[in-house]
Amino acid sequence: MRRAERLFQIAQYLRGRRLTTALQLSEWLYVSERTIYRDIRDLSLSGVPIEGEAGVGYRVKAGFDLQPLMFSSDEIEALVAGMRMVQAWGGPQLAASGAAALAKITLALPREKRDFVEATPLFAPDFHIEACHGERLENIRQAIGKQNKLRLDYIDAKQQASCRTIWPLALYFWGSGWSIAAWCETRSDFRSFRLDRVQALADGGPYAGVSGRRLADFVRAMKREMSCN
Repeated sequence: MRRAERLFQIAQYLRGRRLTTALQLSEWLYVSERTIYRDIRDLSLSGVPIEGEAGVGYRVKAGFDLQPLMFSSDEIEALVAGMRMVQAWGGPQLAASGAAALAKITLALPREKRDFVEATPLFAPDFHIEACHGERLENIRQAIGKQNKLRLDYIDAKQQASCRTIWPLALYFWGSGWSIAAWCETRSDFRSFRLDRVQALADGGPYAGVSGRRLADFVRAMKREMSCN
């Protein structure tokens, strides 16, 4: 049984029943209790309202129902490919959120469509990505959301080192890496910084959005620059 089908079976089995233990589920589905505990956790993260605890038993809260989502095979493949890219390149928090979202979508698919999820032959390997990459990406993403400055130790394309204080505005993914769109206090202008050239970063405290230094202004500036080249 594929994992997507197993998750669906667990959710269905726990609906409208008394407490069911992980041992009972493992015997029914022919997997280990450890696998069941992991599946229960993933179901909970995806939004299935599971009540109970390890060693006592589990059940799905009364009234919960799985409404089928209708996607074509190509749409499912596109969703799975996108989620796998996020899991590989998006940092730890986005990876976890992507896995939870995919589990939620899988649970709501009609039975005949669930096998398409695990059968999708599009992958985004992450074995070549350094652990610090994900951590830095997560720190930058949080700084953007909180409107916090960042202090960067940066090495440019000419191998020149510099220290910059920036207002991070957005992250752009180019297929082989990320870049930070930012207002650079050090240069008093918009700049893009490649994530793989950031040597270190630190929180620089909050900043207030100022007209002329926002993301929309950055985009306009980049368009002007491209039209002149």
